Amino acid sequence: MTIENEDQLDKLRTVGRVVARTLAAMGEALEPGMTTKELDDLGRALLEKEGARSAPELTYGFPGATCISVGPDCAHGVPDGKAVKAGDLINIDVSAELDGYFGDTGASFAVPPARPRIERLCRDGRRAMWAGIRAVKPGGRLNEVGRSVEGFARRNGYSLVRNLASHGVGRSLHDEPSEIPTWYEPRDRRTIGEGLVFTIEPFLSLGADWVEEQHDGWSLRPPRHQPTVQYEHTLVATRRGPLILTLA
Repeated sequence: MTIENEDQLDKLRTVGRVVARTLAAMGEALEPGMTTKELDDLGRALLEKEGARSAPELTYGFPGATCISVGPDCAHGVPDGKAVKAGDLINIDVSAELDGYFGDTGASFAVPPARPRIERLCRDGRRAMWAGIRAVKPGGRLNEVGRSVEGFARRNGYSLVRNLASHGVGRSLHDEPSEIPTWYEPRDRRTIGEGLVFTIEPFLSLGADWVEEQHDGWSLRPPRHQPTVQYEHTLVATRRGPLILTLA
């Protein structure tokens, strides 16, 4: 969506803070021995306390309040009775609706003790996301986001998953513009209008460039189990630069 007035921006800020605080609390609570269902229950309670509703549950009938993926899965994981173990790579994606507006954020967490290459992957996953965020400016092309992210990935020896993309958000979980590549797509001629609301969420990997759906119909996994991380913010393109809505 494109923001038309301050009331819309205020509501997007509110839901953005809710999902950001929920993600932060879930990340802090993450520890070996707890189940992903217990972690999801925490997320649900925090969203409901704010009057928010789980966006994947509301929009797609997803079997959980949040998406929690245990490596090698990297996206859309279904919370269940599986216990978290030391060394696991966990992705948590939190999106919610509040007062008719949606916010979306996510992050990957390496449960200590983590291998050095996984710690580096997590660090660089954040850096890849911020490389894309810094490329946002009204009047510029959407593909400049992907150009910046891909440049970072190439310089640092990583691959990018290319069948998962960023997207517009606002009045729905997946709004226009749809499918914003986090790699450079020269044929994409779309421009960034002032007030445009969208996510930036690269999937940075140690070798994978696509993921496959698993038997549960939701979870996504690289075919050779390559470690993969995702970091995501919702933002607004403004004349003063990108305004991040999902900071805790």
